[in-house]
Amino acid sequence: MAKAAPKKKAAPKKKAAPKKKAAPKKKAAPKKKAAPKKAAPKKAAPKKKAAPKKKAAPKKKAAPKKKAAPKKKAAPKKKAAP
Repeated sequence: MAKAAPKKKAAPKKKAAPKKKAAPKKKAAPKKKAAPKKAAPKKAAPKKKAAPKKKAAPKKKAAPKKKAAPKKKAAPKKKAAP
C-alpha cells in the first residue's frame, strides 16, 4: 500500500459549530389521546386460572432412607501380615 500519505495533521476540527440551541421542538404535538383503539378490547381471555397444579403430589415423604445400614464396622483389617 503506497505509504499512507501522512494524513495532514487532522484539520483542527472547527469547534463543533454550536448546535443552534436545538430548535425547541414545537411542544410535541399532543398526540391525540391515543385514539382508544376500538380494537374490540379483547378482554384478555381470562387465562383459565392456571389450573391449580394438583398440589404437587406430596412426594411420599422421601422414604426415610433406611438409616444407612451401619456399615459393619470396617472389619479390622487383619493386621497387615508383617
